[in-house]
Amino acid sequence: MPGATPLIPGSCTLPFPGIDAAVVDEIGQELPNGKGGMLVIRKPWPSMIRTIWGDPERFKKTYFPNELGGQLYLAGDGSIRDEKNGYFTIMGRIDDVLNISGHRLGTMEIESALVAYEEVAEAAVVGKPDEVSGESIVAFVVLKSKRPENVEEILEKAQILQDWVAKEIGPIAKPKEIRFGDNLPKTRSGKIMRRLLRALAKGEKIQQDVSTLENPAILEQLSGKQA
Repeated sequence: MPGATPLIPGSCTLPFPGIDAAVVDEIGQELPNGKGGMLVIRKPWPSMIRTIWGDPERFKKTYFPNELGGQLYLAGDGSIRDEKNGYFTIMGRIDDVLNISGHRLGTMEIESALVAYEEVAEAAVVGKPDEVSGESIVAFVVLKSKRPENVEEILEKAQILQDWVAKEIGPIAKPKEIRFGDNLPKTRSGKIMRRLLRALAKGEKIQQDVSTLENPAILEQLSGKQA
């Protein structure tokens, strides 16, 4: 609630009254705070979607999947709740999948692993073409401490995070490249602009519309390869 809820950068805080939200695993079991998973809503609310015109079965399969028991509303976003205050942070789309050497990995899963590291405040993961593995993982990371600027610090922090992801998920999920920024490119409503991150990862010149970007200067900071 504006003016009433203490804010945390990157977090959408708590649901409005009447919205029963939770973070669950692949079978619909609620996860503890601090553990990333799928964002669901457990009870109906007045403004929810009711059906898809002419295809009610598709509506049920899409928004109330059987894998979650058919009773939970799934919008398709991944989320994590703060361990201390229960605030929700949206991690990205759960259908955003990378193909690394034949292994399908969700970006949300890798982002959750990165954010679980105590020094990381925020992370976004995208893929870029790779001649060997098909796609490689590029992670954009915001630390709770000052952004590393010299080469030695950048390489040291990157190695720590790569080892952490390998331990949490497996070696196949290690980001090939990690870039550190003071923040991430976001709209004024707080949504990470992943299409811009994909362009940055590929080394492409930004030709897309950035008029809704809250912090245009961050694009230059994240554009060069760091580690």
